Amino acid sequence: MRYPTVKGQLTRRAALFGGGAVVGGYLGARYAANVPSVTATQSLQPSGAAATLNDASLLNETPVFRHIVVQENPGEALIARLRTEIEEARAEGRPFNIGAARHSMGGHAIPPNGHAVTFDNGLVEPDTDNMIFRAHPGARWSDVIAQLDRVGMSPKVMQSNNDFGVAATFAVNAHGWPVPHGPMGATVKTVYMLRPDGELVRVSRDEFNDLFQLTMGGYGLTGAIIDMEVEMVENRRLVPTFQKMPARDFAPFFVGAIESGEVSMAYGRLNVDRETFFEDALMITYRDAADQSELPPAPGSGFMSKAAARIFRAQLMNEPVKDLRWWFEAGLGPMINGGEVTRNALLNEPVVTLDDGDPTRTDILHEYFVPPDRFAEFVTACQDVIPASYQEMLNITLRYVTADRESVLAYAPGPRIACVMLFSQEMTMRAETDHKRMTRALIDRVLDLGGTYYLPYRPHATRTQFLKAYPRAREFVARKRELDPGGVFRNMFWDSYLEGLA
Repeated sequence: MRYPTVKGQLTRRAALFGGGAVVGGYLGARYAANVPSVTATQSLQPSGAAATLNDASLLNETPVFRHIVVQENPGEALIARLRTEIEEARAEGRPFNIGAARHSMGGHAIPPNGHAVTFDNGLVEPDTDNMIFRAHPGARWSDVIAQLDRVGMSPKVMQSNNDFGVAATFAVNAHGWPVPHGPMGATVKTVYMLRPDGELVRVSRDEFNDLFQLTMGGYGLTGAIIDMEVEMVENRRLVPTFQKMPARDFAPFFVGAIESGEVSMAYGRLNVDRETFFEDALMITYRDAADQSELPPAPGSGFMSKAAARIFRAQLMNEPVKDLRWWFEAGLGPMINGGEVTRNALLNEPVVTLDDGDPTRTDILHEYFVPPDRFAEFVTACQDVIPASYQEMLNITLRYVTADRESVLAYAPGPRIACVMLFSQEMTMRAETDHKRMTRALIDRVLDLGGTYYLPYRPHATRTQFLKAYPRAREFVARKRELDPGGVFRNMFWDSYLEGLA
């Protein structure tokens, strides 16, 4: 299918709700939307008990036998410490697993009643001669940007926020919004890891390629990553452009812009107010500026990010503020705040900026990977399913992912539009039940379109849905059992979907 190129774009940077925080706060206090509300029946708030771990969902408070934090640099001391922990877990019949920030939402880095390790080390070493950087698996993307920015470099692909772990990004096969690329794993050159038998191996596309394909998107079930070498590119000064359009027309313009070869970063948004839900789209693309001299250091979250967070949170149960946010983002924003920005500055934003601090609610992510030529049908499916639920949708971001021909549990067998949704959910049993019902209905619709859903989030999908979305799952299990016959490397994701598959 041929896609049209983009015309008639505005050439100023979006304010991203800038200046709307004060107005949003006023409307948030004055109006309440007439939308369904979930009455608490049974609280799911975590207790914070000792000897437990949780993840970003806050809905997986789980007892563990032991939790240790590892800060050693890659080397003999780190290897020896991990081997000791793995061997003890094996001898006692307990699971072992490693995590970093634990941003997954289905216990993917939690070994129930097992040995949990948290990597916490910011080691990053750029190699400009070979255009790669070496990273400790516990390094966060903020550490990567801090080191690469100093030498004029930038990660080729990273997750959309900077507070995720580098090795965790590889383990969940996450993608980003630099284009035209697939998952971050496609930029990983070498991984040094301890196999479940304790042997240290160098894994790449040329050495132990089978293990590389299992580990990319293997959710920590194939071994313990010790060290990584990842591709980087030059940091660049970019110029944004914006285009509004009907949501059903988004995919052809989005893919057309990317296939033009002129765009280096791109994303889209849809409106989320219930009255005109998913009817409108905004496309934002970034191209190289003419002047690439004297790039400024990448800043962290500033006033604009904090202001955006205030109006973002004011949307909760408030339709007028959702309308206001869309007006600022898609209307006023591009008109009042233009300017160039560096690649690293765009990437250097933490997800924690949007945290609402409300102990009675939690943020729940979904992500769906949709063939571009079925995107209009996906919009219809979402309009049918989401507004009829009790869930409060705050945002959807659209990104592009090229085909993944490597990982066994691949979610993008061809080019896909990645649709990342954020919901605010009350922490009650009733809300969780409703969210599961809605998610399963949406997954069915997406599967019917030839799409898939992303695995790191809440374990709401049925096993039947999981096997339809990931047809190589049984192959993954068989190869994992050959690698780890004692099943030492386990987590809640394994327990939910992979245990028992023949």
